[in-house]
Amino acid sequence: MNDQQKQDKREECLYMAKLSEQTERFEEMVANMKEVIKTTKELKDEERNLLSIAYKNSVGQRRTAWRALTVFEMKEKTQSTRFNETIDWYKKKIEQELQAICVEILLIIDKSLMPNSQQIESKIFYLKMKGDYNRYLSEFTHGTKKKEYMKRAEEAYLSALEKLKADNSGFTKINPLLIGVALNCSVFYYEIKNDLQKACDLAQTTFDEALQDIQSIDEDQYKDATTILQLLNDNLTAWQAELKEVF
Repeated sequence: MNDQQKQDKREECLYMAKLSEQTERFEEMVANMKEVIKTTKELKDEERNLLSIAYKNSVGQRRTAWRALTVFEMKEKTQSTRFNETIDWYKKKIEQELQAICVEILLIIDKSLMPNSQQIESKIFYLKMKGDYNRYLSEFTHGTKKKEYMKRAEEAYLSALEKLKADNSGFTKINPLLIGVALNCSVFYYEIKNDLQKACDLAQTTFDEALQDIQSIDEDQYKDATTILQLLNDNLTAWQAELKEVF
């Protein structure tokens, strides 16, 4: 395939990915974005965001299904239904699908995207994704596997935050990527590590520093930043209420 053919293929797959997003056919969106990756060394910002949307929604549908089934399972098992084995089988089926999707994107990040990333923003974006998908894996795994996914998630989040907060990074404290990583990391501490204090501390520090820097935000980043700040604030309100109950 010559350069022109690669470019044509890239544009076609990118357009199909956008159509798939509009029609909420996220498995097809994933497939098209995988083809885009094959045609280039480094993804552009738009392509990177489309890849993230594709996998996030593909996984998101199954995470929602798994959570709903977990609640249903608890209710059914109190009634000793004869379908307990069927519920177990169906739950494992969803977990296998989740595992496959998460492992796939993590391999793509490690083998293709990270090694070819020249821009610091791209590297941080992929570190955030590594944190997220290892977090998702730790939601339904157990024992040694769960501990390993938790370790990888925390390492990825902290590495991203370290790069973002470096003196020479060029990122402001209200940059959507920075506060987005901090938001997800704080959720990881709360939901996965059950460390309420650490979740509160990270969310509070990030929120306070972002507000101090709010005058420096670019107009095109304002909506994303304020949306993430609202999520941080909502979490903080709920978590701090929990802390008061504990102490």
